[in-house]
Amino acid sequence: MSGALLRAQCAPPRRRSPRRRGAGLGLLLLLPSAALLLLLLLLLLPARQVSSHPQCLDFQPPFRPAYHLEFCTQYEKFGCCDQDADNGIAERYWDVIDYLEDRGYDLCSDMLKEVMCQPPFRPAYHLEFCTQYEKFGCCDQDADNGIAERYWDVIDYLEDRGYDLCSDMLKEVMCQECSPYAAHLYDAEDPYTPVRELPGLCSSFCTQFHGSCAHVVSLLTDNQHLLDASARNAATFCRAVGLSDRDYCYPNVLTSVQPGGSGGRVAAGPRVSGCLQLCLAEVANGLRNPVLMLHSGDGTHRMFVAEQVGFVWVYLPDGARLERPFLDLSGEVLTTQWLGDERGFLGMAFHPRYRHTGRFFVYYSLLVSGRLDRVRISEMRVSEHDQNMADPTSERVILEIEEPAANHNGGHIMFGLDGYLYIFTGDGGKAGDPFGKYGNAQNKSALLGKVLRIDVDGTDGERGYRIPPDNPFLDEADASPEVYAYGVRNMWRCSMDRGDPSSGQGRGRIFCGDVGQNRYEEIDIIKRGGNYGWRAKEGFECFDYKLCYNSSLKDVLPIFAYDHHVGKSVTGGYVYRGCESPNLNSLYLFGDFMSGKLMALEEDQTTGHWRERSICMGNAKTCSFPGLINHHHKFIISFAEDEAGELYFLATSYPSTMAPYGAVFKFVDPSRRAPPGKCKHKPVPVKVNSKKFPFVPVEVLPPAKPTSTPTKSPAPSPAQPTSTSTPNKSLVLSPAEPTSTSTPTMSPVLTPAEPTFTSTPTKSPVLTPAEPTFTSTPTKSPVLSPAEPTSTPTKSPVLSPAEPTSTPTKSPVLSPAEPTSTNTPTKSLVLSPAEPSSTPTKSPALRPAEPNSTPTKSLALSPAVPTSTPAKSPALRPAEPTSTKSPVLSPAEPTPTKSPALRPAEPTSPSTKSPVLNPAEPTSTPTKSSALRPAEAPPSPSSTTVDMWTASLDN
Repeated sequence: MSGALLRAQCAPPRRRSPRRRGAGLGLLLLLPSAALLLLLLLLLLPARQVSSHPQCLDFQPPFRPAYHLEFCTQYEKFGCCDQDADNGIAERYWDVIDYLEDRGYDLCSDMLKEVMCQPPFRPAYHLEFCTQYEKFGCCDQDADNGIAERYWDVIDYLEDRGYDLCSDMLKEVMCQECSPYAAHLYDAEDPYTPVRELPGLCSSFCTQFHGSCAHVVSLLTDNQHLLDASARNAATFCRAVGLSDRDYCYPNVLTSVQPGGSGGRVAAGPRVSGCLQLCLAEVANGLRNPVLMLHSGDGTHRMFVAEQVGFVWVYLPDGARLERPFLDLSGEVLTTQWLGDERGFLGMAFHPRYRHTGRFFVYYSLLVSGRLDRVRISEMRVSEHDQNMADPTSERVILEIEEPAANHNGGHIMFGLDGYLYIFTGDGGKAGDPFGKYGNAQNKSALLGKVLRIDVDGTDGERGYRIPPDNPFLDEADASPEVYAYGVRNMWRCSMDRGDPSSGQGRGRIFCGDVGQNRYEEIDIIKRGGNYGWRAKEGFECFDYKLCYNSSLKDVLPIFAYDHHVGKSVTGGYVYRGCESPNLNSLYLFGDFMSGKLMALEEDQTTGHWRERSICMGNAKTCSFPGLINHHHKFIISFAEDEAGELYFLATSYPSTMAPYGAVFKFVDPSRRAPPGKCKHKPVPVKVNSKKFPFVPVEVLPPAKPTSTPTKSPAPSPAQPTSTSTPNKSLVLSPAEPTSTSTPTMSPVLTPAEPTFTSTPTKSPVLTPAEPTFTSTPTKSPVLSPAEPTSTPTKSPVLSPAEPTSTPTKSPVLSPAEPTSTNTPTKSLVLSPAEPSSTPTKSPALRPAEPNSTPTKSLALSPAVPTSTPAKSPALRPAEPTSTKSPVLSPAEPTPTKSPALRPAEPTSPSTKSPVLNPAEPTSTPTKSSALRPAEAPPSPSSTTVDMWTASLDN
């Protein structure tokens, strides 16, 4: 394999989905050309979302199709089409293609392929060979066929000569060309080194590969250095094919860059001597990749939280969120659900006089003419009728910059003390800034890889803004007048220092985190006219040696840099200037997106140098104050500062734009708090025209001394906390409203519980998770009802007798609160989901599976005795094992009741008593069963519930 083969791209062969011909083609053939173009435009225009959550054209939530989609395969896991709708779209598509072919029109196939197949991408068609990368990778069907052809050539050669085929491991290595991390594995990110002929292999895997397949190395490469190393021994060969960064070698890369081992959660670890112990307070949750949070500076102390998909939400000073978004640009913003997509809604800034002007500015990615990536900076205004909503028709485009690649989009905008708007752009993407002789970042005529400064309070000729008269490069003919500083790679999150509250020291300084290439991450202070070194330098070290040793470089060094053993993607933060935590004053707090590490810098007032200050999460005792926690989601996306100067950070446990696992955490120093009353402020009143959703925290502080001994069989008493592994979302049963049956009963409803795993194996059945659902309005907890195939993806667990399972989990089991007096052997009552039935049913009724001729006391449900702990819903727990067997409960025939009632199916005589099925006391140990999560979802995040406004989302 050569670099040319790795980079080769071919158009995929045309493949058709099953189609049915009908009258549609005849009507299409009668249309004139102009009408045809109009029809094509209407068919291809995307439908804009009209609410805060995904909806289909029939205003129903999306769902997972029951069968494979042959045509619109990218939506076969979650979308708005079943197989019939997909076939209908395919039929219309091929009718259009046939019409265009018959008349010699351009089929637009190349443009469609270019839009769909920007690597990494989802292949348009099924991959026959490297099937593990058919959902997301770097190979289309032709590239996959090329790898298969080379593979079978090698196999044929080995078979003819009687060699060991080592076919499985050989295929595994060759298919890494299709991996979404191929750029890492083949070291293609560095433009100054040749692309590898073999992927970077981790030591243990490489040793196995060499032991089994050393004889095939000569068939995979003609590189003499690799051949000599392989002939010598395994250790020499593995050093030659290894990577310096072990996180990016195969197969480590599959787990290092994905949320995996830590479950997307960072908790208190071993205490570092001298570290500053901090605690956190959760202030928002249920967000989809929250990229920024900021205040409007108008005295209202509202916080505006933006999601990468294009929604901006308003949070009031009391923590409540408004139902309607402040801004919805989801129809214009370009982004995808794929992990690591850097495009989307990226930046927002309020005008310094927003209280009087109502003006604010946004920075987002968009697609122009269906094929061209750009970033856009626009001005918008608040609505005249509602100060909690933007005017969607007020957008005025200030600046658009073409992006040559999908990554390195920059995205931060902010106003300085001078009243000018600062714009931070990325270098254009790919790796090593390969654009032009010196790259975009060192080219002052390009707007990419820069800090731009413009005056948005006026216009200048063709520009929608003015150039500040003191911008540093106005006298250079080849320089763009907007440039304020240059030589940056991809600055992600910047901030302006408010200055010391007493002396004002540091006021106006701009701090930025600049994401590195493959060695160093750095923190910079932006200066007028400064050159920050990229691509000549990365951190303090040379990257492009020719540029690095140029005497005219004169770059501004970072105040701090760290290598990729600490983290791989810096997220810039803020200097703390708040009131509530005096010990944090003057510390610059920031973090790393990939490692989840929080860090701090402290300035030496004498020398002006900055040194690292260790931060660690406090233990359970340190953070035992009400509302405090000592853990957070792993992927730190952004930092924020409220109107009072307190600091926050935004993180998620699963970095996808459609995963509602993002949260906002506030920094709290428990060692020293401000005196009571000192930090109080009185917000300016805000008129609210929208429904408010109070904040409901999800994260809780774990017990100081969790037990690690497996618990015994479940008993009808509260369980003690047990040791946990990867968190999951569990469902517990709590009483609902009484039904209209003659005996008042309480219907069980599903509510989220805290996640833990227990190690006690039981034979009780588990409740399986429901399919993902999306809805645009908050809903109450879903009621248990029988699953039935519908057009909406709401499969609710059904109550039925279940078969014993060997899964070592605790499952919620219904048991009588008081023992019965009968001597007749009966079976115990259990809850388990039934198989989906094709017959629509309304609500399940529990009844004895087989009538018993011996007089016994029938079973009925009554509400449990209220507990004094309101924090969690009571869980229905198994009772102690007894020698009697109670009748099995199974779903009855459909009943006209509105909510599912648990009751005997057969009527009983008035004289019989009904032993109560009583929920047990609340327990802090949820079960591994009944995990509520998306279908084929990633490892469950640490968050186990979302606040009320996302209760209708796919959890």
